[in-house]
Amino acid sequence: MDKVSSFLRKSSSFGSMISAKNEIYLPVNTKPQSKKFRLRQILGHCLYRRVVIWTLVLILLLSLTLFNPRLTTKTRQEVLDLVQLGKGQHRETQADKGAEIEQKEEPEEEPEDDGQNGPHWMRYKHMDGYYKGLRAIVPFTEYTPEYPAPTGSKPTIPVSAPHHSKLPTPTPYSPHPDYDSSEYKSEYAKVSPCYLDAARKTPVPEVYAYSGVPQGQAKPAMGSYELLGMREDVCFDRFGRYGAYGLGYTAKEGGTGEALDTDHEGNEAVWEKHGKINWENMDWAAAQERCFVANENRFYTGNSTQDGEFAKLRPKRIDRTAIVIRTYVGFKWTAHSLLNFRAMISELNLQSGGEYDVHFLLHVRDNNMPIWADPQTAQDILDENVPREFHGICTLWSEAQMNLYYPGDFGEAFDNPSNGDIHGVYRSAHMPLQHFAQMHPEYAHFWNWEMDMRWTGSYYELFDRLGKWGAKQSRQGMWERASKYYIPALHGDWNNFTKTVERETQASGRRSIMGPVIFAGKNNLQEGEGGFMPKSCATGSDMTQCGVGEDADLITLNPLFDTNESGWVFASDVTGYDKQYPIPPRRCAIVTASRLSRRLLSAMHEETWRMHHGMFSEMFPPSMAFHHGLKAVYAPHPVYVDRAWPAEEMEKHFNGGRDHTSGGHGSPFDLQNEHNHKGTSWYYNSEFAGLLWRRWLGYPQMDGRGKNGGRSGEGDLRGGREEESDPNNSGRLCLRSMLVHPIKWENPSERDN
Repeated sequence: MDKVSSFLRKSSSFGSMISAKNEIYLPVNTKPQSKKFRLRQILGHCLYRRVVIWTLVLILLLSLTLFNPRLTTKTRQEVLDLVQLGKGQHRETQADKGAEIEQKEEPEEEPEDDGQNGPHWMRYKHMDGYYKGLRAIVPFTEYTPEYPAPTGSKPTIPVSAPHHSKLPTPTPYSPHPDYDSSEYKSEYAKVSPCYLDAARKTPVPEVYAYSGVPQGQAKPAMGSYELLGMREDVCFDRFGRYGAYGLGYTAKEGGTGEALDTDHEGNEAVWEKHGKINWENMDWAAAQERCFVANENRFYTGNSTQDGEFAKLRPKRIDRTAIVIRTYVGFKWTAHSLLNFRAMISELNLQSGGEYDVHFLLHVRDNNMPIWADPQTAQDILDENVPREFHGICTLWSEAQMNLYYPGDFGEAFDNPSNGDIHGVYRSAHMPLQHFAQMHPEYAHFWNWEMDMRWTGSYYELFDRLGKWGAKQSRQGMWERASKYYIPALHGDWNNFTKTVERETQASGRRSIMGPVIFAGKNNLQEGEGGFMPKSCATGSDMTQCGVGEDADLITLNPLFDTNESGWVFASDVTGYDKQYPIPPRRCAIVTASRLSRRLLSAMHEETWRMHHGMFSEMFPPSMAFHHGLKAVYAPHPVYVDRAWPAEEMEKHFNGGRDHTSGGHGSPFDLQNEHNHKGTSWYYNSEFAGLLWRRWLGYPQMDGRGKNGGRSGEGDLRGGREEESDPNNSGRLCLRSMLVHPIKWENPSERDN
């Protein structure tokens, strides 16, 4: 993903979906300018009078804002950014340039701020527990988090961390089922082990974890490990996570050569069992195919007739899932990219006996390239843009191809702020995924994934637990629960959160959504419409069990919010619907990373080719699930914050929309409110995510403990080999499983200048 403009950038689909587009998608005024303006003519028409009056009012308000001494320089600059972008000028923010900051492990006392001189979050203290390392690990039963504090008490709890003279030893970590257990074999077919090589001599390496957590490390502010069935009593350092895949040893030995210049005390433990693997001639397509063939009788096929017969037999068969990673011509592959995707394929495919397949969907931006007609052209593109080890799992596509696949007139949009084409990746990134699903009937679910996301734990634990949690959720109150962030320190356990949402829904006077929604101008699908509700939702059934056990058609990683009056810039980017009716109801989830079922993608495909309907990339899948009564959930995965926000303030700013949700007026996805996400570990414009990730990798960073909030590369240079290897320090970082996004660069040498 490369740099894009700061304003109309990335409403995460913006960075997600355009990935690396260099074009500036800004509205263009195409109306010819009149050569002469007469004041009498302008003021003589009511419309012109309003224009002049409002222009004067806006100038006055801008003047008051720009010269208000209570605002910081940064805040004034943000206002200027909006003005400049309104004129079509391109600006890059510090975040776009990859400038990140970090926290001091033991910072000097920061003065309390009343919030009058900047954003409200400047009142809250930076947290330090993230930067405690291996020497500070304690058993989980002895662990006391720095944050969050109990409701009503002081936000930050001082926690004294131990200092062990000897580093702990990591052990193999596997969240997979025990495939050899009698319990598993009594239900499912035998799992044949998979290997990296055709000779079956190189077993798949393991991830290593440390038992316990560094004392004082914060708990997530939003989301929950326990709720999703993930372990939170272990942590991972960089070598336990990536050492098996080439981190920490030289290219001559078959590694990446990364992390040789960082602290590496005790890292030999991760190679004791399998040694250092030479990854030079790896072929992931062949390895995945061998693994599937060896375990083919475990899975459904995608053929409805065959699968109907298999469903009656024992042992039970299971569905397969595709992880579809979006990349593009020009993406800069780095050693860290290799490590990440080697880990993903090993943990999801080879260690699971073929339950998942990993694919790359490569966007070819030159529409003149005959990628579907000339194999040599396709091979040349792969040779120039993708490491050889991944060639066999790449599918090429272009916008010209989408024009052929989805031809016809899509009509006029209600609004098109980007001025982009409806077939473009910017506005319709779902099109190539829909096409991919049509070409691959063997998969029941498809994860839409991005190149700049990282997960510190095992990928199998992430995707497996999210899928199982989604299946357990009831459809009763489903959309309402999905519309707000889950904040355990405020909401309590999930049952209490559910009751809170029920009370808020009743107080709002709005009916709970159940099944397909009806609106003026709606068209029904040719297949499936009205048949997406499971038998557990039939009249007379216990509605609390409606949908329980049904796989989710959509799993998102941020709330599914109502875009109407939300302030989200693309809220009305809706195309192809009859404009004599009001704009259709919409739902959206920022950051396009999500799991989509085959039947949801089929519904989207029909809406696109038959009805010529379209919506902005992050809005189309949730809205189609909303319209047609498909099961959609927001999975509250653990999200961390850099400062000790009081839980009540988290609720106020992240669920500050209509009826205590994240949608409608007051939404955190409004351009004016998105700054609140910069200090979180998961959002398209997060700054904390990259900062924490690079410190975890062992690279020094500016700690950012400055007067402007620590988000401008201020402060002192902290971390790195000298600090981590100091015997008086707590050692290299050890983090629990967490998603971080966006990661625009890792090793400082990879950073764009």
